[in-house]
Amino acid sequence: MIYALIDKATLEKKGWSLSKLSKKIENLDIKIAQYRDKNSPLKEQIENILEIKRYFSGELIINDNIELIDYVDGLHLGQEDIREFSLDLKEAIDIIRERIGSKILGLSTHNLKEIKEANSLNLDYIGLGAYRKSNTKSDAKISGKKLLEIAKYSKHPVAIIGGVKISDSFPKYIKYRVIGSNLYEN
Repeated sequence: MIYALIDKATLEKKGWSLSKLSKKIENLDIKIAQYRDKNSPLKEQIENILEIKRYFSGELIINDNIELIDYVDGLHLGQEDIREFSLDLKEAIDIIRERIGSKILGLSTHNLKEIKEANSLNLDYIGLGAYRKSNTKSDAKISGKKLLEIAKYSKHPVAIIGGVKISDSFPKYIKYRVIGSNLYEN
């Protein structure tokens, strides 16, 4: 299943509008997408979420910004971001769940240690990457096919990320192929 990544910085770099990309992912019958915007003010992010939802009918997850949870279907956090709630990850998840309820909750992981930590947490999926080099995160550590082996240790559905292409296929235990930059090429 494809999990679309709508990254505001990439949109701007590629010269695409939110509506154009949102229509494309809707036409591809993608059921889940994440909106990532590290720079825009909160008000603009809300407007952007509403613009995406005007054209995309699937589940929309926000990256990092819990303040926007009322506008979306879930939240995805990175390793540093979850620790802003508490250094005790179970406590952090309890705090987050109190705020987001039963909405979708995902956590980025990069290695076996982080997967094993995530196994004890009340998550809906883990993101695992980076699979390949991508234009979105130039500082990501590339792990390649090694990720497919460590993904087997996850008790949660796995979303493989990082340079993943629409044409890629993975073993059945990988639930999501997170597609970012490749959405602009097809």
